[in-house]
Amino acid sequence: MKQLSIAIRLTVVLAIVTGIAYPLLVTGLARVIFPHQAAGSLIRRDDKIIGSELIGQRFARPEYFHGRPSAAGNDGYDPVAPGGGASNYGPTNQKLIDRVQGDVKSFRAGNPTFSGPVPADLVTTSASGVDPDISPASAEAQVGRVAAARGITSDAVRQLVAANTAGRQFGILGESRVNVLQLNLALDRVAPLKK
Repeated sequence: MKQLSIAIRLTVVLAIVTGIAYPLLVTGLARVIFPHQAAGSLIRRDDKIIGSELIGQRFARPEYFHGRPSAAGNDGYDPVAPGGGASNYGPTNQKLIDRVQGDVKSFRAGNPTFSGPVPADLVTTSASGVDPDISPASAEAQVGRVAAARGITSDAVRQLVAANTAGRQFGILGESRVNVLQLNLALDRVAPLKK
């Protein structure tokens, strides 16, 4: 009976320490040391939250850069939507092949001035299905369409892409990337859409 009492008290103490005290401590420290990240890396415009640096958004208009396809399909970039997340289709799966071929045709139709190979990240989903970034090559592939739709030069758009390209993390991890939402916000600042 004495051992049962000790086990119950130890379980309660460990539950309080690991289930309440430790998470509160870590959350509190994160809010002090990394306030932007702890709050969800939210992006604001005119004091209104318009998105997060960490979750992609659907952009369909020709005046904007488009991101990677979402694994959530028609539900946008909602990772908790039914069917959200990665499909786990292998490269020989006919459903994946058909979807990618359809996306390549759609990209070519929407970007008639681009003649190079379509970057893979424009027609494939990321592992999370909600990646907010594209490669610099994917941004370059869309420069002609965006410049024509905005009525500005391709060079001006390329300068914005370069200014919004982040390099490898710590100079060695990952690849260069462009956050689509931040790039589109920069476009709106430099060449606002006519209403």
